[in-house]
Amino acid sequence: MIEIERKFLVSSNAWKLGFVESETLIRQAYLFDDALKSVRIRIKSDRALLTIKMGKGVARDEFEYDIPMEDAMKMIEGAKLPCLEKTRYVVLNDGDRWEVDVFQGRWSGLILAELELTHEEQSFSIPSWLGEEVTSNPQYLNANLFKQL
Repeated sequence: MIEIERKFLVSSNAWKLGFVESETLIRQAYLFDDALKSVRIRIKSDRALLTIKMGKGVARDEFEYDIPMEDAMKMIEGAKLPCLEKTRYVVLNDGDRWEVDVFQGRWSGLILAELELTHEEQSFSIPSWLGEEVTSNPQYLNANLFKQL
């Protein structure tokens, strides 16, 4: 499946004034990562996922599979991996579902917003609380944030 998303820094807390559809604590670790592919374990509340991403830029191949929680924990603990931790809020804005990630730990203070699109040229309204677009900036890839834990 192709994942098409745009990513922005969040410049204010005004997103909290919108309609927050959900809030989920996420812990994730990377088993493998290079410039064009990654393999990630993500724990979202009581659900564990194995995700493979390939490519870079706005559109990338993404394959995601549910795995048993026990397996996820064994992989993280067995490989002695730190976890990137964040709280994800799904915020509705002008009919769009933004995912706002508020990072914790080493990255406390970093807030990123992502919007998944159906095609690369899709138009969308830019909320007032968005700052600089960082879609093409590798510094803000979760895999690269993870490397600095």
